[in-house]
Amino acid sequence: MDAKNLLQQLLEAVNETPENESPAPTPSDEEERNQPDIPEVLPILPLRNTVVYPMTVLPLSAEQPRSLRLIDAAMQGNRLIGLVGMLDPSIETPGPDEVYQIGTVAVIHRMLRVPDGSVRLIVQGLERFEIVEWVAEEPYLQARIELRPEEVEETLEVEALSRNLLDLFRRLVELVPYLSEELVMAAENAQDARHLVYLVATSVRMEIAEAQQILEAPTVTEKLRLLTRILNRELEVLELGRKIQSEAQSEMERMQREYFLREQMKAIQRELGEDEEQKVIEEYRRRIEESGMSEEAREQALRELSRMEKIPPQAAEYGVIQTYLDWLLDLPWDKVTPDNLDIEHARRVLDEDHYDLEEIKDRIIEYLAVRKLAHERAAQEAAASEGEEGEGEGATTPEEPEAQGAILCFVGPPGVGKTSLGQSIARALGRKFTRMSLGGVRDEAEIRGHRRTYIGAMPGRIIQALKRVGVKNPVFMLDEVDKIGRDFRGDPTSALLEVLDPAQNHAFRDHYLDVDFDLSKVLFIATANWVETIPAPLLDRMEVIYLDGYTEHEKMHIARGYLIPRQLKAHHLREDEVTIDDEALLRIIREYTREAGVRNLEREIGRIMRKVAARVAEGKGETPVHVTAENLTDFLGKPRYFFEVAQRTSVPGVATGLAVTAVGGDVLFVEATRMPGQKGLTLTGQLGDVMRESAKIALSYVRANAERLGIDPDFFSHSDIHLHVPAGAVPKDGPSAGITMVTAIVSLLTGRPVRSNVGMTGEVTLRGQVLPIGGVKQKVLAAHRAGLDTVILPKRNEKDLDDLPDEVREKMNFILVETVDEVLAAALEPTPSTDAAETVGEAAATTAETTPETAQTE
Repeated sequence: MDAKNLLQQLLEAVNETPENESPAPTPSDEEERNQPDIPEVLPILPLRNTVVYPMTVLPLSAEQPRSLRLIDAAMQGNRLIGLVGMLDPSIETPGPDEVYQIGTVAVIHRMLRVPDGSVRLIVQGLERFEIVEWVAEEPYLQARIELRPEEVEETLEVEALSRNLLDLFRRLVELVPYLSEELVMAAENAQDARHLVYLVATSVRMEIAEAQQILEAPTVTEKLRLLTRILNRELEVLELGRKIQSEAQSEMERMQREYFLREQMKAIQRELGEDEEQKVIEEYRRRIEESGMSEEAREQALRELSRMEKIPPQAAEYGVIQTYLDWLLDLPWDKVTPDNLDIEHARRVLDEDHYDLEEIKDRIIEYLAVRKLAHERAAQEAAASEGEEGEGEGATTPEEPEAQGAILCFVGPPGVGKTSLGQSIARALGRKFTRMSLGGVRDEAEIRGHRRTYIGAMPGRIIQALKRVGVKNPVFMLDEVDKIGRDFRGDPTSALLEVLDPAQNHAFRDHYLDVDFDLSKVLFIATANWVETIPAPLLDRMEVIYLDGYTEHEKMHIARGYLIPRQLKAHHLREDEVTIDDEALLRIIREYTREAGVRNLEREIGRIMRKVAARVAEGKGETPVHVTAENLTDFLGKPRYFFEVAQRTSVPGVATGLAVTAVGGDVLFVEATRMPGQKGLTLTGQLGDVMRESAKIALSYVRANAERLGIDPDFFSHSDIHLHVPAGAVPKDGPSAGITMVTAIVSLLTGRPVRSNVGMTGEVTLRGQVLPIGGVKQKVLAAHRAGLDTVILPKRNEKDLDDLPDEVREKMNFILVETVDEVLAAALEPTPSTDAAETVGEAAATTAETTPETAQTE
């Protein structure tokens, strides 16, 4: 079927000619056989989003005034126009530079005017042309053209490409519903490869740039290659779309089939009285009624159950509601463990697990005593009420007395037994134990939970722990409460305020549950290393109990009674296979550990047990293995610590201070030195603002009282003072280093060394008054561990000495002072030693060589 036959079909498809249509005269057979002469100058009609090929027939529309003038002029003449594509379809009236330079000469076969003023055309492409020169732009575009006909090469490649293109087009027609089978027949009857290319290109949807590229291709072979590539891509897209549609259809059919099967199964189950979904709903309803939850929670659960009943199990919301109901029902709303109110039993358990810690043990005994009295008083009142009312219907069973949940906070260095003490309390009370570490928690949702609107929402860790433990009155340990963080996600500390407030936690509301849960029966125990980092509002809700550390005597008892038996059991050794004498144990405490607690002590004992276990397993040596002070290095290697106070304070300018750190009490040295200069004060050792102020106050006091202290009053005008606190990588701060810094400066300037057995702590004022400080027990224990036997303390801290163990008070000498003069009298040697005098003389000689004026003044 050639182009003329196609045109004839289009003309026959048009209905009767309207009055406003200009019909084309019926061409004669001779005119049909001969192509009209194409002039050199043609009117150019730009086309938007359309490319017309030679040998094809297409309908067009025009509504621009310039295009209408061009069409009217063409209809008056030979009806030949030049059709070119627009580079930018958005331009209303394109100029010569805004159209492609290669287009198609076409003849207008039919024109139809429509009521809106536009016209409809049926055009037939005749031949390809190239614009050589633009002749005019008004009243419409006109250009001089040259025809660019393609020659059809009769080669095997063209034949192969044509057959492949025809096959691809046939497959495309099968996949695309808007392409008719007649187009395949037309393509099969194409006169040559050029006709085939243009027929297929007209039928296939493609981008305008690709259609123009096919038109501009110089040879038919290249046109065939371009069109083949386009058809291959279009077929891949269509086949993939059909595959996706087929899979979606199969999935829909599978879902419909499953739906029908489920409905049939439901109908059968209803007939048999076995409706599984209804069984699930009824089971949830029964559990809600028997759960013992509060009225608010019960109403919320029934409301969610009603929603769940109306939703199909396949819906995502069904699983969300089911998870929520499971959380509500798994919580211990009314499950409690009865307290063991036997006071003797509780005291025995606490003594078995921990040595000393009498204050904490007394606090637990007090708690039990209050509970016991509450039960006894409630029972007496119930008995009296029953006796008055008789045994009639009015008699009632007394309810368990309400008791406010205690909030304890154990503060102390690592290894003193804070966490294990909580387990012992739970065992003494007969309660279950659970714990939660707060170290590094930064998200408020960790405490309060996530709202159910979020994907993956869960209750907070408080509710999760109660679900795991299964009762509503456990001993709940909150570890590391001083290490909670805060950032943009919220402040967990603020969330803990409600948890730890006895006046509020009876109605704790988790964001996920969104109902009140009673936490008042929980015995909360918090632990911290450092009370200063706990926010004040949170600290106000807790009863703080300090665990300051252990003395050597206490460590010996703990090692004998607890650590060694535990390590023997852990390493599967018998008591008759290893012995550690007291001297070896004391040496481990003094030379291999230096801590407030006993954690490292247990590690060292564990090292000994491992080596003994290796010997026993290999059959080497005799048993029992005796660990003594002499062979201790065979098990633990060289000692790590030694008493260095005497060595450090042997020269003037070094004083021994006492401080409290996050790991307990510790000794620190304040070193002072003098160098030529002018009124310079250098402070090193990562000192905080408070210690820097103490250093300045100390220097000012010494300068103000230099003459009375036997120091040249002008020493600072020709000298620089450098104060250093060693271990510079460790930040240091606190209001207790004042008298230590004064002592170090006075020792330097007078040449009198500080006594090697003296440690001191206290703050100083500009008038020389010694102010009280905190952490006396921890500081004195640190001095005792360091081998000091004399401690200088502020007079107003005398009351704190009662907290010290008896064996420490007996071994230590405490000097209570009120002024700096008393400190210096107790801390400094009476007269400089010979070596110290020589050192001071050498320093003075060096200073005299450097600054003669200074030496003369001195």
